[in-house]
Amino acid sequence: MEQYELLLYVVECLEKLKIPYLITGSIASMAYGEPRLTNDIDIVADIDLSHAQKVKGCFPESDFYLEIESIIKAINQRLQFNIIHPSSGLKVDVMIPDRDSFNRSRFSRTKRLNISETRSAEFAAPEDVIIKKLEYYQKGGSDKHLRDIVSMMKISESLIDTEYLREWTEKLELSDLWESVLAKLR
Repeated sequence: MEQYELLLYVVECLEKLKIPYLITGSIASMAYGEPRLTNDIDIVADIDLSHAQKVKGCFPESDFYLEIESIIKAINQRLQFNIIHPSSGLKVDVMIPDRDSFNRSRFSRTKRLNISETRSAEFAAPEDVIIKKLEYYQKGGSDKHLRDIVSMMKISESLIDTEYLREWTEKLELSDLWESVLAKLR
């Protein structure tokens, strides 16, 4: 299984179950920026307990490693769980969002983008991808987050709502970091 095939598979499951989701992380930053290697797929999905067994059912044990206990724990504690495809070594990180104003905003602003010639999916808006990458970098993350942001700004600058970015980086106390990224771009 290739990474895009796994992404298609997960998206089909979430859409079949009518679970709100958005693709984020490096897959989303590549959609708005430059391609790079990545080991996993990051998806934020508003899964609740009524979905847990149905989600598990989408991923047969013969092909996937996914524990129902991990799904339930992630839902209850607003954490993440993993879906692993052992034969390819691919992994999906499924993050359960907090029910805060930023996540409500992210889900209201998704962009439907093509993931294959015949399929599209919900992606986080570029501004929201940037904000999350700023958060991950601030928490001690890798420089790859800053490189992704710079790439997105260079390639998709005309699509990016800088006023929204300014507003949310202030609310989330990321403005200094955002300003330093902007200074590097100048």
